[in-house]
Amino acid sequence: MASSVPAPRALPPNTSLDAFSRFITAARAIVSPANLRVITPDTELVDGSYYEPPKTHDPHHVLDQDYFVASAVVDPRSVPEVQELVRLANEYQIPLWPTSIGRNSGYGGAAPRLRGSVVIDMGKYMNRVLEVNVDGAFAVVEPGVTFASLYQYLVDNGLSDKLWIDVPDIGGGSVMGNTLERGVGYTPYGDHWMMHCGMEVILPSGELMRTGMGALPQNPKTGSKHDHEDEANKCWQLFPYGFGPYNDGLFSQGNVGICTKMGIWLMPNPGGYQAYMITLPRDEDLHKAVDIIRPLRVQMILQNVPTLRHILIDAAVLGSKSSYTSNINKPLDDAELDAIAKKLNLGRWNFYGALYGPEPIRNIHWKLIKEAFSVIPGAKFFFPEDIKENCVLHTRAKTLSGIPTFNELKWIDWLPNGAHLFFSPISKISGDDAMLQYEVTKKRCTEAGLDFIGTFTVGMREMHHIVCIVFDRKSPEMKKRAHWLIKTLIADCAEHGWGEYRTHLALMDQIAETYNWNHNALMRFNETVKNALDPKGIIAPGKNGVWPKSYDRRVYKL
Repeated sequence: MASSVPAPRALPPNTSLDAFSRFITAARAIVSPANLRVITPDTELVDGSYYEPPKTHDPHHVLDQDYFVASAVVDPRSVPEVQELVRLANEYQIPLWPTSIGRNSGYGGAAPRLRGSVVIDMGKYMNRVLEVNVDGAFAVVEPGVTFASLYQYLVDNGLSDKLWIDVPDIGGGSVMGNTLERGVGYTPYGDHWMMHCGMEVILPSGELMRTGMGALPQNPKTGSKHDHEDEANKCWQLFPYGFGPYNDGLFSQGNVGICTKMGIWLMPNPGGYQAYMITLPRDEDLHKAVDIIRPLRVQMILQNVPTLRHILIDAAVLGSKSSYTSNINKPLDDAELDAIAKKLNLGRWNFYGALYGPEPIRNIHWKLIKEAFSVIPGAKFFFPEDIKENCVLHTRAKTLSGIPTFNELKWIDWLPNGAHLFFSPISKISGDDAMLQYEVTKKRCTEAGLDFIGTFTVGMREMHHIVCIVFDRKSPEMKKRAHWLIKTLIADCAEHGWGEYRTHLALMDQIAETYNWNHNALMRFNETVKNALDPKGIIAPGKNGVWPKSYDRRVYKL
């Protein structure tokens, strides 16, 4: 009975306790009572860990722990169950927040943007690798497939010598979730959204749709079926566009559907591989290094997504702040940074890349790269085998060859009770832009009493500048400083024409408002699409600043 449903810690907005109770009772009939839990005022909000993330709230909470809190968490086992939940949410106008794995570290975890939403944990049971096709070099995955589990699938099935996956810094995230959020890795296949092909999506009505070639049924007389095929077109994962308008982008960082299957292209074994590191001794070497990188990257001499990392991100992987200084409450100064670089045999900036292909090709690329960087006085060049002690290059060597690792989780423990926010503006690949971004962000970090920890990740023609804002989540005062810092950086960078590509729940509205050309034409378009496809506003209201008409932006925006 509905009356047996406990009151949640946070009711969905505009929802009575009776309506919520009736929704929960009906939802339990769909997924079974064991797969739905209500988050009550008595529910302990445990921040957990990366390995055991909470589905109830953001474990790296920069606001109050229960500011972004779910009313309930549901664990569906199948596509039809999710469809029924979506139809039920329409009936009761209950906001849903779908999540794949719920790690989403530094961006809000599994927590909903709208307090009191019902979290749909898509990945707990829907976690199968549905197909790996060697000839086509692709995989088809469900939401719960992680980079680590996809890699293990290749190993277990004797395919890891034929196909490589592309992995982000930490291997426990959802392949689908990371791709939908336009996350990046570091092989030549590092742009994950670019490498996706074909999606199956539940629309806000509960209807099931396949994009691209998936909308064309396969003749049932041809070929054998895989688990996912259901007479799916054989080119579904080979040609992303199909016919007519290309709709996949609506579901990337969007809130007009729930993705249940996705194709992802895999990288054929390149026939040879060598990781390397180049250390740059001075802070100002950043300028020259970025101008060296640009032509090499655009010409594809730098074949993969390389990174230019500040000394402190490497230092934080190798030890907490207390292992380098007796005073962890103030930002490290230049002398202390130089001392850390000397201690670790690193530069103030450290460039990580890899060479792919047969040895003659690798040798030619290495000759060009080494000659280019040798104009920087004091630059040093290393292969992993050149370094005996534990170092970040050993970890990067795995990442750059598509092997998931978890070592880089350690930098989050730079401070006690470590938590973090990612600030990630985009700029052109330019020494001037890199230095200006670095100066602006480092200055604000110092004002906030926090260390600058960051990396420049170089795409095809742009750079993601990932600033890692590490704070003690048990210190209300430090949380306020971290929140002030990222809000201020968003405004600073907007003034220079730099926009962020992804963000934490608490900053979605602010960043969306910086993309305001022509009287917010983009947002008005996004709202029109949202209201047309999801008239009751049930799928992830407020995600990335897109609010349905059923939730007044002036009331709910941050």
